[in-house]
Amino acid sequence: MAKAVSTKIKLVSSADTGFYYVTKKNSRTMTEKLKMKKYDPIAKKHVEFVEGKIK
Repeated sequence: MAKAVSTKIKLVSSADTGFYYVTKKNSRTMTEKLKMKKYDPIAKKHVEFVEGKIK
């Protein structure tokens, strides 16, 4: 069986609010950890979200 190309990841807020987004990532082309600025509704501002594992 072939390994899946895209994997689900969790983008965890760096503001320590516990808020997260779930998205997909192509593990063959993007080998480093994903970081992006997105809106955190609990902090009510844009903060950096870092990749974490889904349990």
